[in-house]
Amino acid sequence: MAALVAAAATLTVLGAAGPASAGTGGDTVDGAKVVCTSDRPGLADALSRDIAGALHGRGGTSALALYDRPSGTDCEFQAGTHFDSASIIKVTVLGALLRQAAEAHRGLTPHEVELTTAMITESDNASTNALWHRIGRAGIQHFLDLAGMRHTVPGADGAWGLTQITANDQLTLMRLLSTDNAVLDPASRGYALDLMRKVAPDQRWGVPAGAPASTTAHLKNGWLPRPQDGWRVHSIGSFDGNGNDYAMAVLSSGNDTMRDGVATVEAAAKVIHRDLAGGGRPPGHDAKIVNQRLTGA
Repeated sequence: MAALVAAAATLTVLGAAGPASAGTGGDTVDGAKVVCTSDRPGLADALSRDIAGALHGRGGTSALALYDRPSGTDCEFQAGTHFDSASIIKVTVLGALLRQAAEAHRGLTPHEVELTTAMITESDNASTNALWHRIGRAGIQHFLDLAGMRHTVPGADGAWGLTQITANDQLTLMRLLSTDNAVLDPASRGYALDLMRKVAPDQRWGVPAGAPASTTAHLKNGWLPRPQDGWRVHSIGSFDGNGNDYAMAVLSSGNDTMRDGVATVEAAAKVIHRDLAGGGRPPGHDAKIVNQRLTGA
């Protein structure tokens, strides 16, 4: 019980509001609002406008959550909407295993190291199956409770890829991996982030798109076709190095093809990286360019 209280207290601090925001933004996509707040003047407006522009007109359903610690920035778009998890649940499985091992006062076994490495870096499903059953549904739920991922529902009957997730809960997980807390110790967090840094080259699409070369990306992607609502394509990641400290979760469903889903995720990621780096477009930028073309200026 003491551990639960300590964990809850720590996560309350992690999620607590920072200084009063210098600005807010709230553009809409098909009636749903992109809500951003930031301590950096103009950034919230730029992000909400550019994220909305990146997602406008794309098929299916998407959701997004973002934080940037240096600028005190947070963004949400349909971040409480549920999606089938596909393979991004594998980071949660890893977190649950690491917590379970810590509570047993032991390190990972060589076999667990082999399984977790394949699960994260190669997105190996057989390894995930083995770990899901080893941890057990109760162990997964225990980790979710400690982590404050209250809207995540583990898949029934071993169907881990059908776990119900939200962008908000996935961002909570990324905060947990990149912040001192009572749920995962520094060694556990370092192990998880190192595996996410080593994801196979052919799976390094998604949220790293457009990231500055000065950042190190820690990511996990998920993709799953289903008879109803098409392809689920998701990407989560954190970025650090050279003063950067931010993370995002971008989820999508209803895509006709996997390529469509990847394009949606990467369109949002590119404008986020650009705006956080200070390259956001000022209001009226596009209209000014069109006017210059029409007048020959």
